[in-house]
Amino acid sequence: MIRAPLLLAFIIGTAAAAEPCCGPVTPAGQHLSQVLDASDVEHLWLAHDHINWETGARDRETEAASNGHVVTHCSAFVAAIGERLGVYLLRPPEHGLVLLANAQSEWLSSDQAQSQGWRRVGDARSAQSLANQGMLVVISYASPDPHRSGHIVIVRPSEKPTADLTSEGPDIIQAGVVNYSKWVAASAFGHRLGAWPDRVAYFAHDVN
Repeated sequence: MIRAPLLLAFIIGTAAAAEPCCGPVTPAGQHLSQVLDASDVEHLWLAHDHINWETGARDRETEAASNGHVVTHCSAFVAAIGERLGVYLLRPPEHGLVLLANAQSEWLSSDQAQSQGWRRVGDARSAQSLANQGMLVVISYASPDPHRSGHIVIVRPSEKPTADLTSEGPDIIQAGVVNYSKWVAASAFGHRLGAWPDRVAYFAHDVN
C-alpha cells in the first residue's frame, strides 16, 4: 500500500512533469508556427532533388549521391525560412549548397553572426522557450569530418512537458534524409554518432 504522503508526492510530481516545460506559446510563437507549417517541408527540399534553395522546388534532374551519401537540404531549408522571417543566415550566393550546414554552424559562432543579431543559447530548455516566444531558434551540428555534412534544424514552438523535453529535446522541423514538419531533436541528430546531445549548439535570433 502506498502511504498517503507518498501518493500525494507522486501525484504532484506527475502533474509537474506534465506541465509545459518552457512557457506558453505566445502570439508571436503562433505566427512562427504558421510560417513553418506554410513551408510544406514534407513535399519540398527533398533529398536527392536538385533544388531552388529559396522555394525547395526541384529545378533539375535528381542529384546523384555525393561520396556515397544522400544529398539532403537541411541548410537550404533553414536559410529559406530565415529569409521569409527577415533573418539572414549564411546562404547562397555567399556559400554554395555543398556542405552548407557545416559552414552555417561555423558562421553562427562568428562575430559577423553576432553583429547581425544571432546569439548562442545555453540549453534545450532555453531554446524551446525562445521558440515559444516567436524567436527563430536553430540547432546546429558541424561534422568533425570536413568532407561530410553536418545538420541543422529549426526549433518549433511547443508546450511539451518537461519529461518529454528531457528525453527528446526540443520539437523541431527539418529537411533531411526524411523531411518532418514536426519531430524531436534527439531523433533528428541521433543517427550522427556522438552528435546528440553534447555536440549540438543552439542559436537564436529575434523576429520582427
